[in-house]
Amino acid sequence: MSQNLLGIDFEDWYHPQFVQPYVKDLKHKPTMFNGLKKIIELLRVTDTSATFFMVGELLEQNPSMLDLISENGHEIAFHTMTHSNLNNLTEEKFSSELDIFANLTNKKSKGFRAPTFSLNKNTAWVIDMLSEKGYVYDSSIVPVKTQLYGFNNCQKSPYKITKSSLTKDDNNGKILEFPLAIGKFFGKSLPMSGGFYLRFLPLQTSLSTIKKYEKENLPCTIYVHSWELTPEFLPKISLPLKEKFITFHNIQSTYSRLKKIITSHNFSSFEKFIKNSNL
Repeated sequence: MSQNLLGIDFEDWYHPQFVQPYVKDLKHKPTMFNGLKKIIELLRVTDTSATFFMVGELLEQNPSMLDLISENGHEIAFHTMTHSNLNNLTEEKFSSELDIFANLTNKKSKGFRAPTFSLNKNTAWVIDMLSEKGYVYDSSIVPVKTQLYGFNNCQKSPYKITKSSLTKDDNNGKILEFPLAIGKFFGKSLPMSGGFYLRFLPLQTSLSTIKKYEKENLPCTIYVHSWELTPEFLPKISLPLKEKFITFHNIQSTYSRLKKIITSHNFSSFEKFIKNSNL
């Protein structure tokens, strides 16, 4: 399993967790569609396929994105309808959202990623529901504990996940879990998979992590947000210092960093990886 996995978490400027509380009274005019062609062109010139974990309301507002993504050889997957933390969704609401997204995508979506990686013991019911709705895989587990998310002592390779076994393989599982990449920085285990860490840590640290996964014959699962790749379409947002730093620090480097990563290593969509690996 030498090929790595790339997810584009397609969200708009008002969706990130550290932004939401400060823009709830503002008009949420989506802007990320303007940057979609730029992202697809980056993937084209680097001969890379990706999985777009899509916030469903953006697809509702601009259905043409489905064809633009699919016709260029990429996969559509689910990232909830409004980028809601799973802890704030009921089972009924999540089931309804899955049905809405199925209608929007002609049932093309077979993968899911929880916003802010909010799959945990309290939200593990999601796994059974994904299976019931015909989903094949999830990619919401970060194998290191942080203040916001993650688990210690978690399996790094893909495994069958169940609601009673979130961190290790369960032969009874029907959903395949693709954990996000982690690595070492000055001896400390950290998420190396994307977002703030991709922008904050030295690029060489990310590249070394990918090489280590490849040496262990494991797929390295990384992600990047749409708004990180197209900051020119972000409106000016007033945030407290901490939230501003976490959300936007070094954002101008994201495009070039990702280009370097996917130019020097092979990445594909989850769908293609599963097909080629006979998982």
